[in-house]
Amino acid sequence: MSKIKSLSDLRKLRADLQSSLELRENAESPEAVVQVKIGMATSGIAAGAREIFNYFADALSKRNVKAVVTQTGDMGIKYAEPLVMITMPGKESVVFGKVDLAKADEIIETFIRKGELVDGVVPKSYQTI
Repeated sequence: MSKIKSLSDLRKLRADLQSSLELRENAESPEAVVQVKIGMATSGIAAGAREIFNYFADALSKRNVKAVVTQTGDMGIKYAEPLVMITMPGKESVVFGKVDLAKADEIIETFIRKGELVDGVVPKSYQTI
């Protein structure tokens, strides 16, 4: 841990700890908040999933959207990577494909905040067992 040399260092430390605490609180009851899962298998990372993961984590926190952002392995739809699965509380999951930073911002603003569907949904072509 680095030394605190100024009031701004102390404020930054406080903000970081509060952010960490919120993440833990949200993780205890993920069904009550927005869940964002990023496909981060090797092919997903090669397609830019790490940047998308970091963007969602930062942007949702800055916009005060209660969410849990996690990574998952291969989602099985390699042609559409990077993939992002959004699960709104009480609703079915929606998977978005070929997500870049602009699409990620649109997903946050339009789909998560306003509840309106945006382009880029990967069709569900499987049955749940």
